[in-house]
Amino acid sequence: MNLIDLVRHVADGLDVGVLVTSTDLRRPGPTILYANDAFLRMSGYGAADVLGQSPRMLQGAGTSREGTRHVQRALRGEGRFFGRLQNYRRTGESYLCELDIRPIYGLDGHLEAFIAFEREVVRRRGRPTEGGAGRYRAVEQSGCGNLPFLRTPIFA
Repeated sequence: MNLIDLVRHVADGLDVGVLVTSTDLRRPGPTILYANDAFLRMSGYGAADVLGQSPRMLQGAGTSREGTRHVQRALRGEGRFFGRLQNYRRTGESYLCELDIRPIYGLDGHLEAFIAFEREVVRRRGRPTEGGAGRYRAVEQSGCGNLPFLRTPIFA
């Protein structure tokens, strides 16, 4: 089972958007290697539209250039990023996307890919709750009942 097959097995049924990309952060990269259905629904693109493309295709006029530079610096430095960016759906409609990007290392310790967990969020009004979710909340609240890896063995 290769990396994409393993991620597909775990992520296909999730309600959170999942992307796997190559590790080349120079333009025009990185390249999208896998996108789950939740990501495709959120972005409005089809798999054929995104595979082989860069996640930069989701950026537009309202996307913070400083924010995108911060993503690049974090991935080059710590290899991980958590934050929000304004992205754009296929229709041109903007949405606030919370990103949790993590490295995937091979058994030999080399960086193989990045995996990004993405969800649309909205900014909460007023003061953030203490101990709560902070300033942002998910647009669609979903439970953990749709986690296929809790029910299905990865290696048969």
